Amino acid sequence: MNNNNFDPYGFTFPSPFSAEDNQSGSDNTFPEKQDSSCDGSVTINKNGHYIHCLTIIGQIEGHYLLPSGTKATKYEHVIPQLVAIEESNDIDGLIVILNTVGGDIEAGLALAELIAGMKKPVVSLVLGGGHSIGVPLAVSAKHSFIVPSATMTIHPVRTNGLVLGVPQTLNYFENMQERIVRFVCGNSAISPDRFRELMHATGGELVTDVGTVLGGENAVKEGLIDSVGNLADALEYLYNLITSEKGVQNG
Repeated sequence: MNNNNFDPYGFTFPSPFSAEDNQSGSDNTFPEKQDSSCDGSVTINKNGHYIHCLTIIGQIEGHYLLPSGTKATKYEHVIPQLVAIEESNDIDGLIVILNTVGGDIEAGLALAELIAGMKKPVVSLVLGGGHSIGVPLAVSAKHSFIVPSATMTIHPVRTNGLVLGVPQTLNYFENMQERIVRFVCGNSAISPDRFRELMHATGGELVTDVGTVLGGENAVKEGLIDSVGNLADALEYLYNLITSEKGVQNG
């Protein structure tokens, strides 16, 4: 019988009031592997450390609903997960796996700010792509990884729908863009000038657009991502962060 309480935001917490567990003398710890929820998140136990895996895939949905046929990550679902992970006494660390085309700027920045402000050890891994607003999300972790085959697209801010051709509109875009530049450069090793250069590049990989596409190794060379690596590398680094932090707390 499974005595775990299911949480709608992707967690399964151990029940502290299970009569069955109390009778058997159980300490109500997590099982070896938690059931994954419909959003793809899962909590895993290894060597006594519990980590949570959070996936950010497809397009990041913000204030407006995306079409039903679009793969999307809903930021209002991710925010409670991040709060719960930070406050949980059972979860020791977080790995964020990204394969996103980007999406709503404010929603993406909101998630990136939350991740960057967490005290828990956090590692990110870019698979496939970490494009557009996925760039701030990738660099928001304590340490970021990217697989060699993944790419990251850096481009200026753009919008859909009605645009007023007035100076205020351009100022708004510029201010929004600077928020992204400050965050990315404040959480990675790339300089603001170099990031803007890549953002406004022409005649490169984006033939019909402005910007730059960086492969895995080039993203590391530019200082945008910390390391080229795979899942095993990211998990090993995360476990080392957890062990180091617990050693400091116990010391």
